[in-house]
Amino acid sequence: MKFNATLRSVQGTSASRRLRHAGRVPAIVYGGKAQPLNIELDHNEIYHALRKEEFHASILSMDLEGKAEQVLLRSVQWHPYKQLVLHLDFQRVDATQALTTRVPLHFINGNDSPAVKVGKTVISHLVTELEISCLPGDLPASIVVDLGTLEAGATFHLSDTTLPKGVTFVARGGDGNPALASAPIKSAADEEEDVAKPAGDAATPPAPDAPAAE
Repeated sequence: MKFNATLRSVQGTSASRRLRHAGRVPAIVYGGKAQPLNIELDHNEIYHALRKEEFHASILSMDLEGKAEQVLLRSVQWHPYKQLVLHLDFQRVDATQALTTRVPLHFINGNDSPAVKVGKTVISHLVTELEISCLPGDLPASIVVDLGTLEAGATFHLSDTTLPKGVTFVARGGDGNPALASAPIKSAADEEEDVAKPAGDAATPPAPDAPAAE
């Protein structure tokens, strides 16, 4: 994916506020052997780009005043309650050096699994993304997790899927094989509770007020 940027010569809170009022977004690009650069972006262009999942987990081509440079989005600052982008951080990418980032998981075939078709269970997705390490050329926009073989009562771990070529999982806290999804079986007590629940959400109407004493 590509986006356009221009150098930002003026810095500071007041300058950034003026930029935003003019439909521009302050940003910074850092990393590699070059010095950090303060840049600015068109708000509408970057706002629509940020709505695409691949913009968050792909190598991006930044056109900085006619010169293309490969970068990776590292952080986005949003307005607390408005749909406004306030600031972005990008990191330069070196094709020969491995990078570490997080990529989203795409779960497929859950509804066709024995857990759902036979066991009538509900599959829970325990994580939505993984932290990985790879060369920039091997970075996937997402990782597909096929739940087609998941059985009722079972847990689907990272070791049950295959990561894309060149990609390794970055373990944090010593957990090298995290659980990705599970299909818990309801206990007899849970099923009895479901049966005992009254239909609908209607609550018992309150008793009418007693007539006031004369």
